[in-house]
Amino acid sequence: MSDRSQKKALLNVILLGDGGVGKTALMEQFIFKHFTNQYKVAVVKDMLIDGRHVTMQLWDTNGQERFRSLGLAFYRGADCCVLVYDLTDSKSFTNLDFWRDEFLIQAKPQNPENFPFILLGNKVDLEQKRAVSAERAHKWCQSKNNIPYYEVFAKEALHSFPIFINRFVWIRANKNPTVAAIVKDDGDEVSN
Repeated sequence: MSDRSQKKALLNVILLGDGGVGKTALMEQFIFKHFTNQYKVAVVKDMLIDGRHVTMQLWDTNGQERFRSLGLAFYRGADCCVLVYDLTDSKSFTNLDFWRDEFLIQAKPQNPENFPFILLGNKVDLEQKRAVSAERAHKWCQSKNNIPYYEVFAKEALHSFPIFINRFVWIRANKNPTVAAIVKDDGDEVSN
């Protein structure tokens, strides 16, 4: 194995959305596999992708205004942006346009139309209180270059782990379409 393949790659993922939509809970489930209710701006998870060590760094704004002033430093260098809204809060869905636009303005990716976003509708366990239909969310995603969309329940880790893995595999595949990516994490494997 070459020295290059031995080096650890870094993938920066930023979570954006209104406060209270569940970004921190999603991040904790992915990293720690349980919900702790302790906020951290960034957490790290080491993974093995195609035999290469990768460090995924997740950044959580916690929906706070103070991070908007840090936009340039905070958003630049992100490899993927995960937009999160609360299925029971239509305002958090409406605000997705702001979060996406703000990210694109601040991060200034080379190819904004094809920058990898993903949309998560959180709190699917509260179906009886749903304020945003899946159809409405899918239409929004289609209007934004077919952003992948998933509905999740962060506190119980329902669907959360595979989402991040699939997004990561998608990023790798776009960088090298011939790669048949296999992601290994704690003995689990997910194939593209």
